[in-house]
This record gives sequence, structure tokens and C-alpha cells, in this order.
Amino acid sequence: MKNIFKITFFVVASLLFVQCKSSSSNKSRLTGLSFNDPKNGNYIRANSFAGQDTPLGMVPIEGGTFTMGQVQDDVMFDWNTTPNKIHVRSFYMDEAEVTNSEYFLYVQYMKDVFPPSDEKYKNIYSSVLPDTLVWRKSLGNTDILSENYLRHPAYADYPVVGVSWLQANEYCKWRTNIVNLKTLIDKGNLKNIFDIDTISNFFDTDVFLANDRKLFDGDTTVYKRGVGRTIRKRGQARPARGAFQGRKIARADGILTQRFRLPTEAEWEFAAKANVENREYNNIRGRKKYAWNGKYSRDKSKRNKGDQLANFKQGKGDYSGPSGWSSDGSDIPNKIKSYPPNGFGLYDMSGNVAEWVADVYRPLIDNEANDFNYFRGNLFTKKQIDEEGNLVYAGEQEGGQIEYDTLPNGKIVPKYLLGTIKYIPITKSDAAMRTNFSKADNANIGDGDANSTRFYEDDEDVIASKASMYNAPKAPTRIIDPETGNVRLVNDAKKRTTLISNTSRVYKGGAWSDREYWLDPAQRRYLPEYMATNYIGFRCVSDKLGPMASGKRNARNASR
Repeated sequence: MKNIFKITFFVVASLLFVQCKSSSSNKSRLTGLSFNDPKNGNYIRANSFAGQDTPLGMVPIEGGTFTMGQVQDDVMFDWNTTPNKIHVRSFYMDEAEVTNSEYFLYVQYMKDVFPPSDEKYKNIYSSVLPDTLVWRKSLGNTDILSENYLRHPAYADYPVVGVSWLQANEYCKWRTNIVNLKTLIDKGNLKNIFDIDTISNFFDTDVFLANDRKLFDGDTTVYKRGVGRTIRKRGQARPARGAFQGRKIARADGILTQRFRLPTEAEWEFAAKANVENREYNNIRGRKKYAWNGKYSRDKSKRNKGDQLANFKQGKGDYSGPSGWSSDGSDIPNKIKSYPPNGFGLYDMSGNVAEWVADVYRPLIDNEANDFNYFRGNLFTKKQIDEEGNLVYAGEQEGGQIEYDTLPNGKIVPKYLLGTIKYIPITKSDAAMRTNFSKADNANIGDGDANSTRFYEDDEDVIASKASMYNAPKAPTRIIDPETGNVRLVNDAKKRTTLISNTSRVYKGGAWSDREYWLDPAQRRYLPEYMATNYIGFRCVSDKLGPMASGKRNARNASR
């Protein structure tokens, strides 16, 4: 009898505690106003945040301190990987490169939403297509790869190549939108629009949050329900069956995913080095030369002894080893996950294909650079607002037409997709009296701007008239023949001293066509953001919110 009384008392006390905790979490601790209450303003507060779900295809990377830069011999004498100790925040990263099948899904979606048969969309589809001609060689028989590598099922799980830095960024934006769209469908907030032939499948996260009536051809019946419940006022009729219930979803609800993007150079190198596997308590036992632990590129296990741990070129004309015993398994990019992962569970961080990262290239990482989540290339923007205070959407001021840019290689790309929100660089007044930043474009801060030259005391107009520190070739001038309408590009004829510019982007990691030297995660190279090759691919990352670490911390993890 006593035991029953004790159990009953414990259950009642637990329920009261949970109820009190729940009720207190739904009220402002400092004002007493209720959250998420339609009768009290419906002010938003997420009830709880147990942690993010790891995005599909990604693994969590716990951030920390590491030495970014080269710690081995610099046989190329580039002197562009000076070591610096920095801190990287926690994030999520694709466990492998984006594959042909995944990128081809993006291509098909864009063709479906922006059909090239429509005159105003004709350049959108071509702008997302990988350059399959990167496989061609003047003295090589490689057309079979140009014709098949992207679309043939034999290469479906191989990393996509022929993608420029600009295209990789657009894929990341699309992935953000399509993951959020799928989330809303799965949670019952939105009808399955892929099964409705009468509306467009176009979805943009920013537009959804700002004005969801701008999506789906203005058909608001696709929205099934929002967040919370709808309170009927006295005398108000009951809403029709299937009518929208609750309030609109906001970013503060925590339902939508964080955006996908290219990793920064610091994030990529931190993830590739995976010092977690050669850490002992708070010390790093030596420096890693590769993405795996050890100083050799061959497998030492009995089962695979002698096999290469990555896909790379082992010598002149030696892409895979002799016939009958291939030491790395492939003469071109190999299927993802063909080689062992590193300490974080990431595949092919050394070898297979090199990968684009977000940073603008500069020869040195300055000692004065930010040691917290270092990144070069920030362009601070804001949403464009018209004179009446309304958001500006692409196409509204252009009569439903799309604005295009011509890249230096002649490719035509849209400035914005039709219906998306326009963004513009911040102004001087936006940055006035700030101590953390002073302008919109920060690509050449401390290395190429006025303050980094001997003319730092001159006026801006005077400095602009002088030769820049990085005297790279200017983009070709696009000239239209008034009689024929044909477009031709006139190249820059002035004498130039470097290829480095604010459109030069870093790529990291060795590739199937590289020698072993480039497998070191610290090595860095660059290429104009509009160019593509047959040895550069990419993978995405997403930011981790909340606590830096997940789960119980281990004091020692040297054997992981």
C-alpha cells in the first residue's frame, strides 16, 4: 500500500513539474505575455530545440582549433600556404562529392520549371548544364567521356565535373529551396505540388517567407496548414473543410533548413585534416600529410595491402597501375565512397576530384586575418526595396523578362531567376559608425584595397585611377553587331602581370589527374569562377546551430 502511494505521488509530482515547465516555456519570462497564443498577439517562440537533424547525405563536423596551412615541405615554392592557427565553427558536410545523378536531378528540375522552349527562359537551362567538352584533348581519344560521363547510368554515382564555381553556388541555392519544399510537403503544410499539373513547381525559400502569394502562380489553395491553431471570434463562421489553419510559417519556428553553400577554405581544410583521429586529450600528435592518418598513400592492411588510399596520378602515363593489378582502381574519377573515409567519415577529401571552396584567392593568408571562421570573399547585401517600401522581385520592373549577364567565356547566365527577391550591396550609410565592417565588397580587404598599398593616404578617386595591386586581365567587352545582331567578345589587350582577381576562386584537394603532392589538404590552387575542368567537382556544407558539440564529450579519442 505504501509503495502504491509513493508511486502515485511520484507520477503526480512529475506531471505537475512537466506542466509547470511547459506552461512557463510558453510565457515570456520577463513580461508574462504568452507565446504562440492567437488570443494574445500570436507572438512567436519555438517551444523547444532538441538539436538539428543531420541533413541528408551529410555528416556532422565538430569545430575546433587547428593549424591552417602547409606544415610540410613547399616543393613548388608557392609560399601561399603559410600556417596560421584559427578556429572553425561546427557544421555539416556532404560525406562525398555531388554526383552526376544528383546534379542531373537539378538540371531536369530547371528544365521542367524554366522550359528552354519558352523564349524568355531559353538561356536558363543552358546556364546550369555542365561543360561536357572539358573531357576533350587535342591529342587524345576522349570523346566517349564527353558523350557519356554526365548522363550514362554507368557514371551515375561518379562525382560531377565540368561545373564552374558559379554553377556550384547556384546548385547550393537550389538544394536549399528543394529541401525546404520537400520538408513542407512531408509535414503536411503544403500539398504535393509535383502531382499538380496546373501550377508551376518553382519554390524559393526567401519568397515563401516574405510573401507566399508570389509562388505557385498565386494559387494559395496549395497551403494546407501553418503553425498552431486558428481561433474563431464570436459569431464568425466555421472555416470550410480544407481551409488554411493557423498562422504562416516563419524562420523563427525552426522548421526550415539552414541554407546549403560551398565550404569556406578553412572549413574544407579542417574537415579534410580530421585531427580528431590524431588527438590525445588536448594535444595534436604530429601533423597530417593526407586526409587519412599516416605518412604513406598505400594501404597497410592485410586485405588491401599495397592499394592506394586515393585516386591520383602516380607518374607520367600512370593513372591506375598495370593491367591486372590496378593500384587505385580507376583511370578517371571513380565512384564515390570507393576509398576509406577519414576520421570525420568524409570520403575522397584527398584524390578523385579536387573541389571548389567559397573563398576568393589571395597568395597569402595574412597573420592579421580573422582567426575565427576565416573567410575571404564576403559581399554584404540587403533586400532591394522600391520607393513605396515594397520588396523588388526579379522581372517585375522588367516586364516579366529576365536580366542576363555575359561571362568572360561567352556564356550567358541569369542575374536572377524570375520571381526571386532582388538583393543589392549595402551602402556606406548602412555601414556607418560600425567597427566590424565598413563596406559591401570585402574580397580585397587587407590585400589589394587602398589600405594595403603605399597610396593609403590618397583619396578614393585618386587611388581608383592608379594600377591595382592585382593587375589581372579585364573581362572581355561584349559587342553586338548592329546589322547582324551577332555578339563578339573583344579581349583585354593591355599588359597584365597576374591572373589573380576578385573572381579567382580557391579549389582544394588532389584529383585523379594530379600527382601525390596535391593530396595534402593544405595545398591550394585557383581558377576563375566562370571556368570548369574535368578534375574539379564540389560538395556542400550547412551551418550547425546551437551547441558546438553533440552528445557526450570524450576525454580521449585517439583511436577513433
